[in-house]
Amino acid sequence: MALSKFLDVKNDVAFKRIFGTEKNKDILIHFLNDILINGTLAPLKLSPIQEVEFLTTIQDPDIAAKKQSIVDVLCRDITGMQFIIEMQVAKTKGFEKRAQYYAAKAYSNQANKGDQYYNLKEIIFIAIADYIVFSDKAEYLSYHSILDINTYEHNLKDFFFVFIELPKFLKSREDQLENIVEKWIYFFKYATETTESDLERIIGSDEIIKRAYKELDRFNWSDIELRTYEQETKRLLDEQAILLQKLDDATQKGRQEGRQEGRQEGILIGEEKGKIEGKIEVAKNLLKAGISIDVVSQTTGLSFDEIKQLQAEKTS
Repeated sequence: MALSKFLDVKNDVAFKRIFGTEKNKDILIHFLNDILINGTLAPLKLSPIQEVEFLTTIQDPDIAAKKQSIVDVLCRDITGMQFIIEMQVAKTKGFEKRAQYYAAKAYSNQANKGDQYYNLKEIIFIAIADYIVFSDKAEYLSYHSILDINTYEHNLKDFFFVFIELPKFLKSREDQLENIVEKWIYFFKYATETTESDLERIIGSDEIIKRAYKELDRFNWSDIELRTYEQETKRLLDEQAILLQKLDDATQKGRQEGRQEGRQEGILIGEEKGKIEGKIEVAKNLLKAGISIDVVSQTTGLSFDEIKQLQAEKTS
């Protein structure tokens, strides 16, 4: 198979090159406007974003070394509204909780000592996940906010979440794409499979999309940049291999424990069965000797009904 011209935008190095650098700031702004304002499903009534300022993605230096508070892209527009964009490749338990944590950290980090709470600005978190986050939702694009559960009024407006779940996007050909949002999702999901002829049909009049693909073109990357990209790919593959090995080890351990438990359970079942059969044999001998049911029950521990059943079998 021929080597793809385009790299994988889901790779952290590639993603930050396109959406997290000053030289490609216009690509980020275009993407934000398309997802939050121009999209047919976008519920936000925002003014178009004209300019953004990149902020440090390390939200909490004390725990940054543990990689618990580092986002892919964090920026704010001229109004102070902040945007977090996170590419999530590996399925992570509780990712939706992590999204809320990141948003809360960005919100609280706005407040310096003596600041008034009413000066805090909105936080918008955009997650692009290469796995299914919400199994009960059919749509690949979902918008989340805090609403009054009775009236659905949107009074608490400072937190807003967008989740893009790539596996739910079922269009796999460029001629199926109907709008700019679908072109972005196709870009995230299928860039590495896109050919030059495909690209011409995808772009149309959307020059920013063309720029995004150009940034993924491996022939526009230096040798050092490609090595960094490949190191990140290797890191992800190594993590996946470790997880698979742990899963395999856990499965083997489970099988061994299951077999051991099965043997122990078989022994216990056999012992219990032997005890019951012994009681029945004793009860039968006592009944043959003409001992009353009361005495047989007290001697063997069998119930009256069980002894009567043995008595009936004896006379039948």
